Amino acid sequence: MRRFFNFSGKSGVVPLLVLSCLLSLFFGLSVERKSLAGREASRQRAHAEHKARAKRYPSDWAWRQRTFPHGTADKTAHLEALAQARRLRQLHKPSQSAARWRFAGPLNIGGRISDIEFDPLDPRLVYAGAATGGVFKSVDGGETWLPVFDEQAVLPIGDLAVDPNQSGVIYAGTGEANGGHNNFPGGGVFKSSDGGTTWQFLGLAATTSIGRILVDPSNSQRVFVAAIGDYFAKDSDRGVYRSDDAGASWKKVLFINDSTGVIDLVINPENPAILFAAAWERIRPPKFNTHLYGRGSGIYRSSDGGDTWQRLGATHGLPDGRSDLGRIGLALCATQPNQLYALFTNSRYTYDSIYRSQDGGDTWQRTDLNRLLGNGFANFSWYFGNIRVDPNDPARVFVLDLTLQISEDGGSQWQAVGTSHVDHHALTFDPSNPQRLLVGHDGGIDISEDGGWSWRKVALLPVTQFYQITVDASNPGHLLGGTQDNGTLRTRTGSVDDWEEIYGGDGFYVIVDPTNPNIIYAESQFGALGKSTDGGLTFRAALNGIDPNEPTNWATPVVMDPNNNAVLYYGTNRIYRTTNGATSWQPISGDLTDREPGSRLGTITTIAVAPTNSAVIYAGTDDGNVWVSNDNGESWQDVSAGLPYRWVTRVAVDPTDENIAYVTFSGLKWSSPQPHVFRTQHMGLIWEDISAGLPDAPVNTIAIDPAYPNYLYVGTDVSAYYSPNAGGDWYPLGEGLPMVSVYDFAIHPESRLLVAGTHGRSMYALDLDQLTHVETPRGTLPATFTLEQNYPNPFNPATRIVYSVAGSEALVPVNLAVYDAQGRQVATLVDERQPAGRYERQFNGAGLASGLYLYRLRVGERSLQRKMLFLQ
Repeated sequence: MRRFFNFSGKSGVVPLLVLSCLLSLFFGLSVERKSLAGREASRQRAHAEHKARAKRYPSDWAWRQRTFPHGTADKTAHLEALAQARRLRQLHKPSQSAARWRFAGPLNIGGRISDIEFDPLDPRLVYAGAATGGVFKSVDGGETWLPVFDEQAVLPIGDLAVDPNQSGVIYAGTGEANGGHNNFPGGGVFKSSDGGTTWQFLGLAATTSIGRILVDPSNSQRVFVAAIGDYFAKDSDRGVYRSDDAGASWKKVLFINDSTGVIDLVINPENPAILFAAAWERIRPPKFNTHLYGRGSGIYRSSDGGDTWQRLGATHGLPDGRSDLGRIGLALCATQPNQLYALFTNSRYTYDSIYRSQDGGDTWQRTDLNRLLGNGFANFSWYFGNIRVDPNDPARVFVLDLTLQISEDGGSQWQAVGTSHVDHHALTFDPSNPQRLLVGHDGGIDISEDGGWSWRKVALLPVTQFYQITVDASNPGHLLGGTQDNGTLRTRTGSVDDWEEIYGGDGFYVIVDPTNPNIIYAESQFGALGKSTDGGLTFRAALNGIDPNEPTNWATPVVMDPNNNAVLYYGTNRIYRTTNGATSWQPISGDLTDREPGSRLGTITTIAVAPTNSAVIYAGTDDGNVWVSNDNGESWQDVSAGLPYRWVTRVAVDPTDENIAYVTFSGLKWSSPQPHVFRTQHMGLIWEDISAGLPDAPVNTIAIDPAYPNYLYVGTDVSAYYSPNAGGDWYPLGEGLPMVSVYDFAIHPESRLLVAGTHGRSMYALDLDQLTHVETPRGTLPATFTLEQNYPNPFNPATRIVYSVAGSEALVPVNLAVYDAQGRQVATLVDERQPAGRYERQFNGAGLASGLYLYRLRVGERSLQRKMLFLQ
């Protein structure tokens, strides 16, 4: 339905109880700790409280946006897009002088680790799989790490295995099996025979996500893969696969049904014909109820190397046939393989029970008679669901969940231990010293030297998952960004290893006031917005006037008017504005979504204000609507006609013309190629598809070069691309960026710095002058130019504006004009053709009102603009 209406709303007041809860949440996540142990315990409690309040963790936001409106996608779509991206890189191999990305950090924060494996024959060698960041290798027992999988282009890792008979032979199963919202599909199994230097694709691309890989300790030719399959749809590419030729070919040896895959697998090292598999019934349709449990969940045993399987049930002492059984984790003691453990979760999405067998799985007894520590578990235990046992002591058991818990009596008594982060997914023992352990969680990797009772963080691991980022206008070294499960992070120096968390939860939009860097707005999931006036040391809730009953997106958009730092916009299912720096908010639109009954859709996903005219505001929604207002929000026009019915990820407005805007869409291919980028030159009345030349992958963000507005930069699920001609052609953006999902860009105009926030490999930065002056495929620019900051600024009544033109032997058209904050031209200082040179002009503000003004230099078809302040 297309709508045009006027709307005026009354401001509301957030109830005191809500504000109190939010304040408690915000401050609770940034408590100052005095000791290491106290800090870790406090952090664990804070994260546990935060997630208990959320009730919806982890959100399936990322997959919903990629599959809207169908709820699923062509199973090969992501892999095809990766192949297209690789071909583009090969086709446009950069020259020696190509623009190069540099890593911008953080190294010291980390991100979600899905598996860690020692080389059994050389404990100095360790391999770690990042959920969306690839495979890393350590040659010093886990102290330092380097990426070794970047050229494979399928960076989501489910599980790793190292051949116990051949050092340096590694298997990587792609597609994270944990049930998180930002799970990206994998591309099958890969193998390296040289310690990760080179890799070979082994197939099983359709398995989507892989829970476990095992190599038979008596026969390296025999390899087993536990495939959980598609997370959001039924399929038959799941179960247990076996290879008898080291991965050259595969046979499915266990299949339960099209909704049940295999999440865990253990093998008896003394009799490798005996295996145990944990089946998990899970389907999580984006538009319907989550289904992460069922009668399909259970434990299977094979005594003939996987040829046949027996389901172990009630006659063996196990819970079986229950419709509420969820994920199951398995563990086997390496030196006493008849000793096994099984961890069950349930339909309440939390820990259910632990069972132990001491006779090789013939009989099982519930061992957690005193139960585990309840506050150590989340209401999303299907996100973890792992259990481990000491290879030399079957009574020492570890449960991985929100917290890490240890039992030394076979599972009766439990004690939580403090690691550097919550949400534990991986645990491994040093084969030369089982008292030395490595644990992987949502904050990277920790090391213990005392059997797991105390832990220290590995500081150098570049796998942080960013959602939104920004750069402080007053300091290009002040980088900030919101991240998955690591809050809002920042560095004030531009270094890669001094990042700090300033705001808790999962971090999203963050804004630094361009006139006062002490004012920072930061946000956690579902729009929990805070404001700091002391440079990020403390935050207060900033939601007064926003109706808490209205739906908000996992990544709720919050943007600042580029012409007025006191004005911000916030989106629920309608748009709110503040004119006093978030002291209070008022709605300026009605519901801009379609609000489909029974759907979890119906929120604003992006807002953009025109730099040349603050009265022009664009917005997009998660159910395919794009809107524009040209009267400061008094009325709104639906301009979605001609655009795809897909999730809108970003709207960006040309810095020189409010009529020119770009809109990007998520969406994996359904049955035909999906356009993802559109351009309008008529404020949305007509749209042009400019996607041709890009990989057919979801586009997450778009940025427009403030100096050369025809230069566009897009971040996709398969890396970053740029166009030098407003979308006419597309090329890989720079050299040295992994094939990782790029979620956001930020540009610092004065330093010409482009920063990319990746969802899995932290931030990267690129010098745009390298790109626009060196790497332009269609030749160098006809002219380059600079525009300096006016002096004095603020001014009264006159100020000096200096600019320069270079790089052209001919006269070029030059226009220098001044505009007020509403985009109205108030003066023309230059309008003529000029040769290369340095120029100076005076502007006198006498007779004008005090306030913010813009001055814009246009040279040919490109322009630069800056702000200045006139004070009477």
